[in-house]
Amino acid sequence: MLCNCRRLPLRYLLLEPALFFRHSGRSLVTLVLAVLALTVLALYVRSQWLGPVLSGYEVTAQALQQQVVASGTVSSQALARIGSEITGVLKARHVREGDVVKPGDLLLELRDDEQQARVREAEAALAELAGSLRPQAEAALREAANAHERAGSELTRREALYLRQQLAVEQLEQARSNEVAARAVRDRLQVQLAAVAKGGTQQQQLTERLVAAQAALAKTRIVATVNGTVQSRAVEPGDLVQPGRTLLEIISDNSREILVPVDERGFGALALGQSAQVVADAFPDQILTATVSFLAPAVDTSRGTVDVHLALASDAGFLRQGMTVSATVTTASRTNALVVGNEVLRKVRGNQAEVLLVRDNRVEAAVVTLGLRGTVASEITAGLNAGDVVLDTDAEVGTRVRVELRDRLATGSE
Repeated sequence: MLCNCRRLPLRYLLLEPALFFRHSGRSLVTLVLAVLALTVLALYVRSQWLGPVLSGYEVTAQALQQQVVASGTVSSQALARIGSEITGVLKARHVREGDVVKPGDLLLELRDDEQQARVREAEAALAELAGSLRPQAEAALREAANAHERAGSELTRREALYLRQQLAVEQLEQARSNEVAARAVRDRLQVQLAAVAKGGTQQQQLTERLVAAQAALAKTRIVATVNGTVQSRAVEPGDLVQPGRTLLEIISDNSREILVPVDERGFGALALGQSAQVVADAFPDQILTATVSFLAPAVDTSRGTVDVHLALASDAGFLRQGMTVSATVTTASRTNALVVGNEVLRKVRGNQAEVLLVRDNRVEAAVVTLGLRGTVASEITAGLNAGDVVLDTDAEVGTRVRVELRDRLATGSE
């Protein structure tokens, strides 16, 4: 059967499918955009209903240390200040800064001409006593003793003659006077000999004079009295030195301490005997142990700090006077405590604070009681339980939130 329809041009037959597909493409894009819009709207509505995603963590029981951290300096409490006991001119200096010395090591020498002369003079006086004065005194005493003996014999002879009436009384009295005079001379020479004899007073005086001269001579040689290191010197050969002037400073090896000015707000937790760790800025790999050995009785009002002295447990030869160090004093510790980071604490009043707690996806404000307080974290003694979720960001109480739990709080050493 033949169709009476008018035959269409070929170009219309070719354009009709393109028009169809163009119309269908517009509808598909509109549909996709509508689906996407509905999806975004649904997600937005859901997020508004569930609340924003905030960071937080579960409260857990873990070890906690309360510590006081401060910077200080290496300080020697036994700093020997070396000076001279006499006035003189420095002849020689045998040490300089950094030299290690031990007791008896020669540090400084003064000119000793005058002291040497006094020693020689005292030695000569002792030699004269032993070689001249003592023999002369001994000889004089022997002569006086012989003269007294002769006078005594003569007196005895004259007394016998007088008894036989063969001698006048005047001659007898003369003999008696001679015997008394001879005895007096002998006694005086005995005293003189005792003074110059060995161990006598004159020898003792001369010996003391020699000892004094030798002591004055020894003072011209200044020696070390402690084991230590020379820190500073303030004298050179040719300088005039006087008593009271510091010539050298020596740090004793056994007295090195760490001086740490601690903020007075942390002073209440400190006590004698507490352990500490010390690290020098110049030697960060060297961790030294120490203990609290002294707490200053007064606060430095200009800085608001209290000086704390730490005694090193072992010698650290690499430390130098005045070197900067960091000290961490452990004041208390817990082996199993509920711990939160200090960043979550709000409205801190003494041992009371507030934290933001999440229950059933809603933010609540919980009042907690604090125990140990560290620089990073604190102990909770009441108000929270293990497993509770706390926020570490701000949020409005009563709002719905979702919590993105981060890793367990790492307190380390507080």
